[in-house]
Amino acid sequence: FFGCNDQSSLSRHAARLLPPVLSRQRASSLLSTNMIFDQLSGRLDGALQRLAGKKTITDKNIETALKDVRRSLLEADVNLEVATNLIKEIRQRAVGMEVVDGVTPAQQFVKIMQEELTAILGAQNAPLARKDSGVTTILMTGLQGTGKTTATAKLALYCQQQKPPRKVLLVACDVYRPAAIEQLETLAKQLDVEVFSKGVEANPVDVARDALNYAVQNDFDTLIVDTAGRQVIDEPLMRELKAIKNIVSPDEVLLVVDAMTGQEAANLTKAFNQAVGITGAILTKLDGDTRGGAALSVQAVSGQPIKFVGTGEKVEALEPFYPERMASRILGMGDVVSMVEKAQKVVDEKEAARLAQKMVEDKYDFDDFVAQSRQIKQMGSLGGMLK
Repeated sequence: FFGCNDQSSLSRHAARLLPPVLSRQRASSLLSTNMIFDQLSGRLDGALQRLAGKKTITDKNIETALKDVRRSLLEADVNLEVATNLIKEIRQRAVGMEVVDGVTPAQQFVKIMQEELTAILGAQNAPLARKDSGVTTILMTGLQGTGKTTATAKLALYCQQQKPPRKVLLVACDVYRPAAIEQLETLAKQLDVEVFSKGVEANPVDVARDALNYAVQNDFDTLIVDTAGRQVIDEPLMRELKAIKNIVSPDEVLLVVDAMTGQEAANLTKAFNQAVGITGAILTKLDGDTRGGAALSVQAVSGQPIKFVGTGEKVEALEPFYPERMASRILGMGDVVSMVEKAQKVVDEKEAARLAQKMVEDKYDFDDFVAQSRQIKQMGSLGGMLK
């Protein structure tokens, strides 16, 4: 598995990695309590089974299936208007469509659902802004308790891992929450990233202005500004955000929202976009959201894309959001591409080639097995890889 040097061959071997370790039935039971979108995936599967054995797609034979899909979406806390429009689009495309030779109506229906889910999730990945020259400024916004400061550190690590790596400066503009600055400094220390701070007595707008000047003078190419949050959206919060935005002229304004709040996350994104103007959202705590309403609603309700998702507490647990891959996961089709990308990050190609050669020469020993197991462990839990 780790002797593969290209993504296509790695994909083929990745598909073979799991069966010897865990049967599909065992894997299913292992993930049933914590898989993202598990409720939605299970109910959609039941709806699709109603089309089994059908030779054509008609309004009559998909009526019950569509009702089940709509009920599943609403139970997953998807916005009502989003769910209604999705069902409408699926019905218009499915009824009367010619089924391709060799493909069953159920498979054709799944294809239509995947394409429509991908569309409401945002159609395409929205990359993080990066200037060719000068300082790229990213403004982090959100309410208290959404994981904004942690997401700021995660984003810094993501920027460091890009090619070429970015030189990141974090800015502590949350002078109100107790220990907010200390939290950011602690996380930054783990990443070997510098934090610009002027203490809790400073004016956040002044901190942002001085940080931008410092970044320019010291050749930083990315500035990530951690702003203060509130328990609720209020006028003082918006005024301060607008003032900081006017000072730093950000290339990205990212709203950090808690996926556990369901469709309220979409409403919050819409409110921030109207008040401040955002360029995208970061969904945190997605690993704990078994319903998926937030991910399915944010783009459609707010008009702004989800750019990243947080899938754990560690600073490494931040992933770019790919609508097509997420749609596949919702439909229970898995996401081998993301697993391959994780493997490529943790696998040393020279070491992989060396181990592959040892296998060929029948010299592979227990120490090699332990080393390879540690590489697999860096990819996360087996349950996470199977999602």
